[in-house]
Amino acid sequence: MSRNFGWTLHGDGRTPSAGAVVAPDERLTWPRTIGIGMQHVIAMFGATLLVPTVTGFPVTTTLLFSGIGTALFLIITRGRIPSYLGSSFAFIAPLSAAQADGPAAQLGAVMSVGIVLAAVGFIVKFAGGRVIEAVMPPVVTGAVVVLIGLNLAPAATSSFEAQPLVAVVTLLAIVVATVAGPGLVGRLGILVGVILGWIFAAVIGQIDPAKLDAMRAASWVGIPEFRGPTFELSVVLIALPVVIVLVAENVGHVKAVSAMTGKSLDDLAGDALIADGLATTLAGAAGGSGTTTYAENIGVMAATRVYSTAAYWVAAATAIVLAFSPKFGALVFTVPDGVIGGATLVLYGLIGLLGVRIWTDSKVDFTDPVNLTVVAAALVAGIGDLTLTIGSVELGGIAWGSVGILVGYPVMRALNRRTAR
Repeated sequence: MSRNFGWTLHGDGRTPSAGAVVAPDERLTWPRTIGIGMQHVIAMFGATLLVPTVTGFPVTTTLLFSGIGTALFLIITRGRIPSYLGSSFAFIAPLSAAQADGPAAQLGAVMSVGIVLAAVGFIVKFAGGRVIEAVMPPVVTGAVVVLIGLNLAPAATSSFEAQPLVAVVTLLAIVVATVAGPGLVGRLGILVGVILGWIFAAVIGQIDPAKLDAMRAASWVGIPEFRGPTFELSVVLIALPVVIVLVAENVGHVKAVSAMTGKSLDDLAGDALIADGLATTLAGAAGGSGTTTYAENIGVMAATRVYSTAAYWVAAATAIVLAFSPKFGALVFTVPDGVIGGATLVLYGLIGLLGVRIWTDSKVDFTDPVNLTVVAAALVAGIGDLTLTIGSVELGGIAWGSVGILVGYPVMRALNRRTAR
């Protein structure tokens, strides 16, 4: 615990030294550290709040557990990995697909993912990081990420079609802000687009009056809404492939921070997975969405050259304080369908392209018949939302596509090697 609160002052405490970075165990003066911590809150805000807005989860509860999860992450990683744990986009598809099963079943799925992720973390901690590459090579990881991102494409287009004008304005704002926005505006392109689309919808009267009335009636201060989970096998199986995404995101975050700070953090990959697993489990047990490390905050660190975990404690504390405002949560729920449609049209595609990036970065060979055929079948099953019932359990495209690649790849690879002899 002393490592979490024992930061040393970097240089004069005002700016990073020439050519240097503020290390995780260092800090600037407290006013500057608080300011940078607020930047981290702004960076994570749009994405973290968009997940509960799309899935129907309580906004303030999700925000609360993102703050608590961040604090837990900093403690478990012993203050060596600067990271904010925000809501994971990977949960959007399975949670949206399971909305008919009710919030309790959805929370059971989130909690199950967290438990499995923590278990993977313990395996990595004791067996070493190479076990991940052995069980989930890039061709498998990339395929699962792609199908998770694109499985819910029809939901994005449905929301878009509900309010096309608002959706077009939102989409254009996101694209322009991301592509041409200066500095922090570019990094917060989704948040900027959502806010502008939201304002446009309000001006032309496209916000649900009932939601506006609920916002006006909400109290400024109150306790977040807590819910309990139930466990339904069909819903759990739909969500479990998210574990693969969370493993990739956490390990990638550790690698990125290591590269930027010049210090090897490979020994902490297992701890990072355990921390995110426990944070997701805790969120699922009480009503929040699952968490993951945030690339948005890596952008802030790269821009400021400040990797101090002190700033993340500030961000975590700020999120927890904001979680106790029901009016804030009600305000977020006034976001109209068109805004969600415009934003998710980009977001779901970005998740899918993240999988493609995993393939390209790892130079996956798609002239290899095993890679080509197994991935092709799994992707169509996932994106086409192949839904089959086995007994009383109904499984959708994410589950079948993931099972296809996770089981089919090693089996076909072994068969290919055997016949090649």
